[in-house]
Amino acid sequence: MPRDDKSETSQKSASAIIGYEDFLTELKTRISSAQLRAAVAVNKELLLLYWQIGRDILNRQQQQGWGAKVINRLAADLQKAFPEMKGFSLRNLKYMRAFAEAYPDEQLVQQVVALIAWGHNVRILDTVKDQTERLWYVQQTIQHGWSRNVLVHQIESKLYYRQGKATTNFNRTLPQPQSQLAQQLLKDPYTFDFLNLGEDFLERDLERALINHIRDFLLELGVGFGYLGSQYHLEVGGEDFYIDLLFYHARLHCYIVIDLKIEEFKPEYSGKMNFYVSAVDDLLRQPDDRPTIGMILCKSKNKVIAEYSLRDMHKPIGVSVYQLKNTLPEALQGNLPTIEQLEAELETVSIIEKVNGLSGSEGKMEVTHYPLDEAYKRLRLQTKRTEFSPEEIRNEVAKIRSEINANTTKDSDLI
Repeated sequence: MPRDDKSETSQKSASAIIGYEDFLTELKTRISSAQLRAAVAVNKELLLLYWQIGRDILNRQQQQGWGAKVINRLAADLQKAFPEMKGFSLRNLKYMRAFAEAYPDEQLVQQVVALIAWGHNVRILDTVKDQTERLWYVQQTIQHGWSRNVLVHQIESKLYYRQGKATTNFNRTLPQPQSQLAQQLLKDPYTFDFLNLGEDFLERDLERALINHIRDFLLELGVGFGYLGSQYHLEVGGEDFYIDLLFYHARLHCYIVIDLKIEEFKPEYSGKMNFYVSAVDDLLRQPDDRPTIGMILCKSKNKVIAEYSLRDMHKPIGVSVYQLKNTLPEALQGNLPTIEQLEAELETVSIIEKVNGLSGSEGKMEVTHYPLDEAYKRLRLQTKRTEFSPEEIRNEVAKIRSEINANTTKDSDLI
């Protein structure tokens, strides 16, 4: 038989790496054992296996001087040994290494991090660099059962930095632990970038838009909010009053009144909210319900004025602001390309795909143009809106370019 010089050279190269063959054999045995145990605890066992592989790669690179190219060889050998498993691509092995580097404590991985799916962990590794923030998103995912898409949305909207930041008087008006829980549930700011409102809109327009997008609104409010109605009617002293939005919170076991304002917070808003909360406590609250909470959502606020306004209020009230869309500082806006420039640029963008193995061709290269409406189509599907800022379009262009650069890498590796 003719000698395969290329294969022989590759084997000699692998053998020249100190301890490589023993390491590969050890990994094969460990992976086989993990496959058996995975029937009982698939996700946890798989993530622990990934962490251990990542840790051992790190250790051997540090102790035995293995270079980065060893991971390429390891990926090829593991895929050959376990063709039915999709998780041993080069990309995934690099994620395993990053996973072990991000969480060096195995006990922490076992008790916390391994309780969420690998795809969730990969998204957190990609987008969150601070360890404390990473663990916060892991714990929130466990607590609320976030899907991968919801997790990505919460990270992109910077939930970690907004949660629990509302100006409130809860520490004086609510008993523990309700006051602490209520504080953590309120955000500042709230992000309503799923709305599409013009420059001049009324409070009623904002309210209707939120109700029309109630699913996105509830997602932004957080887990536990149950919607009871808008312009909720109350009769007090023979007169009619209407609450903008009324909710009931399952964990707090209380009514939550929301008052919407399209301008900066003013001290008189807290007095009006105090009245609404008192009325709901008297007219709707049942013996098993806890004290009603008021939330004032404004376009902007002066924190000092808000704190003074709430200081002597006896009802639990919070003040937060909302953002209708992500905006750039004025100094940067002039540096953004115009819509016309983006259109001209997008029209010239093309995707060059390797058709071999994808469409059955014989190694030919095929060029297909990405029209502008593809970017708009993606944005419409993601946001449920029809109009977008230059920044949103530019970000979508960047994502398309990223896909072009990584068109041979598939998300099926991330399981």
